[in-house]
Amino acid sequence: MADDPSATRGTALVLLTRDLRVHDHPALVAAAGARRLVVAFALDPTILDTPYAAPNRLRMLLDALADVRSALRDLGSDLTVVRGTAEQVVGDLVAAHGVTHVHCSADLSAFARRREAALAAVATAHGATFTAHPGVMLVDPGLVRATGGGHFKVFTPYWRRWSQVTPRPVLGVPDLPPPPDDLASTPLPELTELTDGTPAPLLTAGGETAARERLAWWMDGPIDDYADGRNRMAEDATSRLSGALHLGCLSVTEVAAGLDPRRPGHEAFLQELCWRDFNHQLLDARPDLAVNDVRTKDDRWRDAPDELAAWQEGRTGYPIVDAGMRQLVAEGWMHNRARMVTASFLTKHLYVDWRHGARFFMWHLADGDLANNYAQWQWTAGTGTDSRPNRMFNPVVQGERYDPDGAYVRRWVPELAAIEGKAVHQPRDTVVAATPGLFAAGPAVEDGYPEPIVDHRDARDRFLRARGALED
Repeated sequence: MADDPSATRGTALVLLTRDLRVHDHPALVAAAGARRLVVAFALDPTILDTPYAAPNRLRMLLDALADVRSALRDLGSDLTVVRGTAEQVVGDLVAAHGVTHVHCSADLSAFARRREAALAAVATAHGATFTAHPGVMLVDPGLVRATGGGHFKVFTPYWRRWSQVTPRPVLGVPDLPPPPDDLASTPLPELTELTDGTPAPLLTAGGETAARERLAWWMDGPIDDYADGRNRMAEDATSRLSGALHLGCLSVTEVAAGLDPRRPGHEAFLQELCWRDFNHQLLDARPDLAVNDVRTKDDRWRDAPDELAAWQEGRTGYPIVDAGMRQLVAEGWMHNRARMVTASFLTKHLYVDWRHGARFFMWHLADGDLANNYAQWQWTAGTGTDSRPNRMFNPVVQGERYDPDGAYVRRWVPELAAIEGKAVHQPRDTVVAATPGLFAAGPAVEDGYPEPIVDHRDARDRFLRARGALED
């Protein structure tokens, strides 16, 4: 973080983006020495007018903005929320309040890079300076380079190199200067002003306060079992902090600072934070990550709209796949094991283009993140960084292994609620226990639960032939 004496003389402006918090916020700390401070958020139409502005993330965004506004007011500051592009909003505020220094948190997408360049130009045009601070990633991609230069294409060597980097220190909550006297207070919009869509019925609350409460719960014990518990699909055994990290309601640096890598659960969780950085360094190197294959297999994806719809609606006839898809729609979140299984099913069992699945996930996931979502979809489809691109998850085996009692499936697929234990993963082979003295009650499938839309072995052969890994 560069020292800037001008920040201590005049009025500073901090533009919030994916850093909606007051704890461990380098841009806020850098601006704290100014006489006056404007903290702003731009409701940018170039984002709001795209599918990225999905109802679940918008609801979480409004929660986060309300929470950070309350926290800033407690610190003697405030939050200004204005409609317009980042450069328009900042330009108007700089001109109106004599801002001498503009701050924001650096980010890695092509959009974020363009935004930072535009902010720098606006600041310069008004005689102000501009600084982009760390605050979104744990380790900047520039600090972790492969031996031959450039980005890493495989996770394990990245993890080794990444683990050797010492992250920046965690910063405290700063004492903030007041806003300019003539800065108008702006109301937050209602969700209905931003979208016609409806959020998921079971979507959790967003914002820094809720995130810090969840983090405290997580670090107080559940994390110790994470190395094993993260794959138990029916249990609340994962952090569920991904949405908070995506919007910056939690600092990933602060989260990592509380970990002890000598403890198995802590090391496993640290590796997940490393995956987040790995995916972002991939996006940094491949701005087209959401559009083009990282490592093309020249796939001739099937056009199968009915099968795609069945997958989206959770009616493939494979219980673990359907449970995951229904959880996604109901909660705006999905267990990570289910994400891998459902993505593998779409791309390898149905041989449908990964882009269709990635876009569907981005619409529903409250934690939908450009780098993480598209990098992981490409990993699962075998077009990304997986060293075994043709690996294919057997959904029955995955269900029996990671939902051995069937509780996850029964929660989300009520048609199968009568089936006990792991038999729920093969419902067509199961009968309901009969009343004593009567014959077996027949197949335990109610309310029209569908037959499997594809046979696992047939799908496997079709996929491997398409990839040239199986001869006719």
